[in-house]
Amino acid sequence: MDYFPVFLDLKNRRCLLVGGGDVATRKGRLLAKAGAILRVVAPDVSSELRELVNTTGGELLLREYQKDDLQNCVLAIAATDIESLNETISADAQALHLPVNVVDSPALCTYITPAIIDRSPLVIAVSSGGEAPVLARLVRAKLETLIPASYGRLAQIASQWRDRIKARFADGDSRRKFWEKILQGPAAELMMNGQEEAANQLISDELDADQAQLVQGEVYLVGGGPGDPELLTLRALRLMQQADVVLYDRLVSDGVMELVRRDAERIYVGKRRAEHAMQQENINQLLVDLARQGKRVLRLKGGDPFIFGRGGEEIELLAQNNIPFQVVPGITAASGCAAYAGIPLTHRDYAQSVRFVTGHLKSDDTNLSWPELANPTQTLVFYMGLVGLKDICESLIAHGRSPQTPVALIEKGTTQEQRVLVSDLSAIADVVATKDVHAPTLFIVGEVVKLHESLKWFNPAI
Repeated sequence: MDYFPVFLDLKNRRCLLVGGGDVATRKGRLLAKAGAILRVVAPDVSSELRELVNTTGGELLLREYQKDDLQNCVLAIAATDIESLNETISADAQALHLPVNVVDSPALCTYITPAIIDRSPLVIAVSSGGEAPVLARLVRAKLETLIPASYGRLAQIASQWRDRIKARFADGDSRRKFWEKILQGPAAELMMNGQEEAANQLISDELDADQAQLVQGEVYLVGGGPGDPELLTLRALRLMQQADVVLYDRLVSDGVMELVRRDAERIYVGKRRAEHAMQQENINQLLVDLARQGKRVLRLKGGDPFIFGRGGEEIELLAQNNIPFQVVPGITAASGCAAYAGIPLTHRDYAQSVRFVTGHLKSDDTNLSWPELANPTQTLVFYMGLVGLKDICESLIAHGRSPQTPVALIEKGTTQEQRVLVSDLSAIADVVATKDVHAPTLFIVGEVVKLHESLKWFNPAI
């Protein structure tokens, strides 16, 4: 993070704005909207900026900048097209330990002004650290369409109830759960539709009701996908943002973990071959124990929780103990990694079916039906197959699959570190041995791998 985001209270505080053109006028609008008193210095000033000065009860100095103009100001903005003047203003302000912004010159700034979505009192700021302001504005435009103006009304009404709700709930956890129930429920819909009286009555009814239900725990079994956080479902993201505690494994990418609520407790329960941070039975019981404490528990798994993710084992114990749970599917590694590698899992010319296979069963005994897997008209996708790669290839060949069958090993699929190794059944083990490959990997066997070279360039993620 290049800049620490803060929001400044500028109400009735004097701010220096040097410049009088269009750029300075845009900055003046923002300062005035925040309640600042403008001190504008420039030989020539636009009519709109003059009016803003009058409206804020500020000062208009129609002359060149002087160092004393910084006196009694809490921040400064240089919006001129004279580089040497901008450098002087920046140096003078920094000498007085005043925050200073020089438009389009990040090196001269001690703070930057972000793109703003204003739903006052809810304000959202978007910044690229001054590196790509047009991109920040494009992101702002997208957010503008997603966040209706009525959110401002929602925030205002919530403010009116803040003290009463704080008095009703002694601890912050209970207050947060109540607010989330209100702001994600019917009361919020009424507020945003302008039905304030009905919304206030509903909040009052909820506040006076038995609050035992607020401590009811729940488990969210969520598929985090193969790595790229943009592949998360909207429902997954919503639950990730409201969980109190998260249990996550090693296949959950850092990018996905960044989207978990920041103040949630995090417990690593990852497993790799012959190395378990926590035994599966203990994970299952921990989910039950945390839910019984009234926690909203996020069990976050890589890929899809019901495809080689032991999700079924975990919710069995939850169901036996009458613990409420939700299951959110995720994009499984086979779909995500194959798509990002330009390998369709089925294709009318090459494969009419696809099978997902793991050689890592509960008993550690592969016990696979190799004659069925050797069928040349199907695509095979092996999960957790890196360690047993050589045995998988030899077994398929021994049971009739051609040694020249195209194969691909995908390492860290859908992430920026994705690597695709293409070969055939007879040679892939030797190729991998020379490439220092590490899990997570996915092994695809079948004629569809031939399409990798021609289709991979059409995927912007490659």
